[in-house]
Amino acid sequence: MLSIGIIGLPNVGKSTLFNSLTKSEALIANYPFATIGPNVGIVNVPDSRLIKLAELYETEQITPSTIKFIDIAGLVKGANKGEGLGNQFLSNIRSTGAIIQVVRSFSDQNVIHVNKEVNPKNDIDIINTELMLADLSSLSKIIPKYEKEAKANKKLETKLTTLRKIYDNLDHNIPGWNIPDLDNEAIKDLDLLTLKPIIYVFNLDENELQDEIKKAQLQELVAPKEAVFICAKLENELKELDPKDQAELLHTYGQTQSGLTKLIHSSYKLLGLTSYLTAGKKEVRSWTIKKGSTAPEAAGVIHNDFQRGFIAAEIVSYSDLIESGSWNNAKSQGKVRTEGKTYIMQEDDVVEFRFNV
Repeated sequence: MLSIGIIGLPNVGKSTLFNSLTKSEALIANYPFATIGPNVGIVNVPDSRLIKLAELYETEQITPSTIKFIDIAGLVKGANKGEGLGNQFLSNIRSTGAIIQVVRSFSDQNVIHVNKEVNPKNDIDIINTELMLADLSSLSKIIPKYEKEAKANKKLETKLTTLRKIYDNLDHNIPGWNIPDLDNEAIKDLDLLTLKPIIYVFNLDENELQDEIKKAQLQELVAPKEAVFICAKLENELKELDPKDQAELLHTYGQTQSGLTKLIHSSYKLLGLTSYLTAGKKEVRSWTIKKGSTAPEAAGVIHNDFQRGFIAAEIVSYSDLIESGSWNNAKSQGKVRTEGKTYIMQEDDVVEFRFNV
């Protein structure tokens, strides 16, 4: 399962956010390095379609897609040289498929800021600098190796050119995720931190959730990367409420959806994931696949035999199925179609696979 690492300076709300995401109780404390080892949680991807399908098929068994989140120890300036828990921190990030960087915007005199002031731009710069310095250190060891090998193998020249391009950009304070036109094939096996997909999460005060000017200013700090705005304190309160009370509390702050729901969906897409649905009397389920997966590849997520013996996929769109009232009705109305091995799965597909082993 692909995972997303939650990173940031100490005391920015990472563990509060993690606890809200996973409804767990990772240690929350008002001092640096309260999180020493990474906390790991599996989080359901909210999907109202599953509830509708469960009603249609009269089943209580619902299995949503999931994402693994990892709450990683707070980073401080000098982490690339081992300051704080630097080496452990960087090692934990390397094991993830993408990054959520939590940035503090909230004001609270009772929560110490490691740099004595709330300054989102400065915090982002510190984190990104540490990641870039770590990547520069890695590349300074990798590039000489490829320079030697490229003398005997000219096919490595393209990769070497890409490595040098990344190094030069990092050396000019440009992280890997902001470097245009990189050769994806050349970098796919590199374990560089600033090549990982990233979302910035700004942890706001409750009264900032409706401040569109403030949010636009924060988004500008990280453009063109995506920014998600949450109040971790509010999200922590929401996790204790039933859905009706959650909706009422969100309405109080001018919100129709929790920040966590937005973050989970954004994280899912950040990893390059999508899903398709299966439905029946026994279970309705969302299956996670990589975007661009073919029908046989999607079938293989259920079982290898489904992919090996794939014949066809019977598919109806979720909206057509709900409108028709049943699979048989949708079929009689010509809304169920048969797709073959080259079909690229779509997010709204409800599927029955035909296979023979």
